[in-house]
Amino acid sequence: MDAVRVALLREVLAGTQWPAATRRFAASLRSSVVPHGGGLLLVGTRAYEPWHLAAHLVDEAAWSGRPELAPLLVRHRVRPADPAHLAVGLGRLEGAGRGETLLLVAPERPDGGLLERVHGARRAGATVLSLGTGDPEVVGLAHDALTITPAVLEEEADEADERDEAVAGRHEAASGIDLDMVQHLVSAAAGENSLPTTRGRLRFRDRLSRLADQLTSPPPGRW
Repeated sequence: MDAVRVALLREVLAGTQWPAATRRFAASLRSSVVPHGGGLLLVGTRAYEPWHLAAHLVDEAAWSGRPELAPLLVRHRVRPADPAHLAVGLGRLEGAGRGETLLLVAPERPDGGLLERVHGARRAGATVLSLGTGDPEVVGLAHDALTITPAVLEEEADEADERDEAVAGRHEAASGIDLDMVQHLVSAAAGENSLPTTRGRLRFRDRLSRLADQLTSPPPGRW
């Protein structure tokens, strides 16, 4: 999803919790991943690897001048032929500690081995963030969590005034949001609010030019 579609999604979701919630979570991500710190570790579940979130965070890190936002993707299965940046296994989590941030993306309950490693990383001082559907143990391990659950979506729908078509339309859109959409909103917010303030800051025209290049370029092959 490109920047234009993210903007359109935010417009559709205006009046719901999601624009503010994803920006708040992105702020937690930015504040936990400090320059010259241990970096950002990104891990999913055995059935779901957050490839697209990794790629979008890499882009946002480059555009915003915050290289520390570029994650290291930690994978459940690593093959001998995988390139170095895709050959980091779960053992990396056992070395995570103070100064590092671990972002867990979990659309379903992770297996016990992953939860044990995440718990160990937290005990060692790493900051743990989670994106998922609200598994109690995952949320309990996280310093900050953004949850996408049917209960939350139904609550928003119940609050919509059916007599107001615009309000009802926004809440209908909110009820259709999923984990992938939330990841796009979070990654976009992580980069947009962290542009450097020095003389090297990208001008609006420069950023717009880069966005135009992104829209017209084929998807990157590295992910």
